Amino acid sequence: MTVKEAYRLFKAKLLPIYSDNESENISRMIFESLAGTSRSDMLMYPNKILNTETNNKLEKALVELMNFKPVQYVIGHCWFYNLSFKVNEEVLIPRPETEELVTAVIHFLKNKTSKKLLDIGSGSGCIPISIKKNIPETEITSVDISHEALIIAKENALKNQTEIDFIELDFLNEKLWSDLGTFEIIVSNPPYIPHREYAEIDNQVKLFEPSSALFVPDEQPLLFYEKIASFCTTHLSKDGKIFLEIHEQYGSNVCELFSSNKFETELIKDMYGKDRIVVVTPTRKQLQK
Repeated sequence: MTVKEAYRLFKAKLLPIYSDNESENISRMIFESLAGTSRSDMLMYPNKILNTETNNKLEKALVELMNFKPVQYVIGHCWFYNLSFKVNEEVLIPRPETEELVTAVIHFLKNKTSKKLLDIGSGSGCIPISIKKNIPETEITSVDISHEALIIAKENALKNQTEIDFIELDFLNEKLWSDLGTFEIIVSNPPYIPHREYAEIDNQVKLFEPSSALFVPDEQPLLFYEKIASFCTTHLSKDGKIFLEIHEQYGSNVCELFSSNKFETELIKDMYGKDRIVVVTPTRKQLQK
C-alpha cells in the first residue's frame, strides 16, 4: 500500500468518532511519528510503499485511537511551549491553556532578582521545565504525590536539559509542609474537576488520563486552592505571587477564597474567553497576620 492510500484509509476509519479536522490532525501526527512521513513527504512521494513493520505500527495505532486512546499517548509524546515532552497514562496531556499560565509566570520572573519557585503538581513536568528553559536562573522545586508521574517528569527534565528539584510529596498533608521552604513564586495547575462532571468529560480524557490529576470531591471543589491559600500564608515571600489554573466555573470562588485570606487577586481569561488563571498577591494586612 502506498503512503497516500494508507493515509486516506487511516483518516477515513477515524471519521466515525472524530471530526474531519480532528481526523486530519491525528492522522498527520501518527504518520509523522510512526511512519516518518510528513505532509510534504506525502505530496512529494505519494506512491512510496510502506513496509510491513510500518503498516503493523499504523494498524496498532488505529485500534488504540478507535478505542479513544489520545493520540499523544499513542505516539508517546506531545509539544508544549515549543518543547517536546514524553507522556503516558501516568500524566495529564499538557493543554494550550496551560501555556498561558506559563507565559504569565515567565513575564513576572523577568523582573525578579530572586527567583525561587514552587510548582505544585508536577505531572509531566511541562510547567516547571518550560519555565526553567526560558528563565534558567530560576531555582525550581516541583512536588507531586505520584511516583510514576515523577519518573516521567524527571525524564522530561533530562530530555530538555533542565535541572528541577522534583519531590514526591502529598501536598494535601499539611504535616509535610515543613519540608518545603519559602518561595517568591508558587504555581499550580491542580485537580479541579468535580466528580459530578465525569459523564460530561470526553472519553479520551476520562478513560485514559489519570483521574487523581483531574478530579476533586463534589463537596470540596476548591480543595487544592484552600490548601494552597493556607500554605502561602507562611511559605510565600512578601513580594511574591501565586499563579493558578482554575475551573472556568469557579473563578470568582477562588478569588473570594484568597481575598478572605487577605490576598489580592486578578482573574484572567484564556484564549477561549473562559476564566482560567488567578494571580494572587500578598497584601500588607496578610503579611501582618
